[in-house]
Amino acid sequence: MPYVNIKVTREGTEPGATATTPEQKRALIKGVSDLLFDILGKPHASTFVVIDEVDMENWGVGGVTVPEYRAKHAKTD
Repeated sequence: MPYVNIKVTREGTEPGATATTPEQKRALIKGVSDLLFDILGKPHASTFVVIDEVDMENWGVGGVTVPEYRAKHAKTD
């Protein structure tokens, strides 16, 4: 019984979007389930996929929040 937890920052991937779209979530769930079936033979009916969206201020990298990290690295690119 596989359990997969996908964590993403809460932001849109398209202009004006503020979160992952329902279509994107469906695609992630189907894609992960299909991969586990294709590689390990795990049945879709017993595969659990959970998507957690985390506010960018609650996600850190390099000792700072994601917005701070991106702002810092945007200046150096």
